Amino acid sequence: MYLGIEIGGTKLQLGLGAGDGHIAALWRGAVNPAEGSEGIRKQIERAVPELLAKANLDRGALRGAGIGFGGPTDDTTRTVIKSHHIAGWDGFPLADWVSDLVGVPTVLCNDADVAGLGEALFGAGKGLSPIFYITAGSGIGGGLVIDGRIYRGAGKGAAEVGHLRPVYPLAGGAHDQILEHWAAGWGIGARASAGGGRAVTGKDVADAAQRGDARARRILDEAVQALAEGVCSVIKLLCPRRVIIGGGVSLIGEELLFAPLRRYVTERGFAAFAGLTDIVPAALGEEVVVHGALALARQKLG
Repeated sequence: MYLGIEIGGTKLQLGLGAGDGHIAALWRGAVNPAEGSEGIRKQIERAVPELLAKANLDRGALRGAGIGFGGPTDDTTRTVIKSHHIAGWDGFPLADWVSDLVGVPTVLCNDADVAGLGEALFGAGKGLSPIFYITAGSGIGGGLVIDGRIYRGAGKGAAEVGHLRPVYPLAGGAHDQILEHWAAGWGIGARASAGGGRAVTGKDVADAAQRGDARARRILDEAVQALAEGVCSVIKLLCPRRVIIGGGVSLIGEELLFAPLRRYVTERGFAAFAGLTDIVPAALGEEVVVHGALALARQKLG
């Protein structure tokens, strides 16, 4: 049995499982950014015994732990490089801390990479390779999985699609902005709020677009165009068998997100690779990072 941990900017999840696509027990809590990294560590300290009791297990049954962290991580030092959402994580030896807490070896990786592994093994990418996973939510992250293994570049991560800069002419002239500015939830909401309007979220914009609001539809279409530019770049460089998109923005759905996204990618993509890459929604829902963390622990520690 393994312990899988997801540490995000708004959500904390812990799960137990064999790393085979099934979660035996799950603990979920909300993160309070004001309490910083120390607050999250205190939550984990409380959650571990609660989770073990829920599964009727003791710590001796654990073989290892895997962590999907919401920010870049260092494979060599097993530390967090930086968190863009929660103070106090920068340089923290998170894998060693969890090992000391639980008493088992621990592996640490970025949450988008880990989610991509979960989708590749058990979700929308099962049986296919390579898989490129994009999480579009409060930020935009990516993960490349080849033959069931996360590609980590030189050891501090790779596939940071959210930091690409769309080159297609988009409204507003902000062409030096990264993809997150256009297509992450915060970016969609911020552009809708520009010009003195009330503060709105990306979900507010999506809801208004569903109702037929013209301005909301324009803003959302710009987000989809920008995301298409990112996907086109991924296909030109990597030509994955499938691009899987998860996160809160993916919940906008087929009509307003996936159908136009596929159309823009077809129109603007590299013609020689046409038809080689599917674009589909993620399948594992909110537990995707936990699934991936358990699988990563099994791969590295089993």
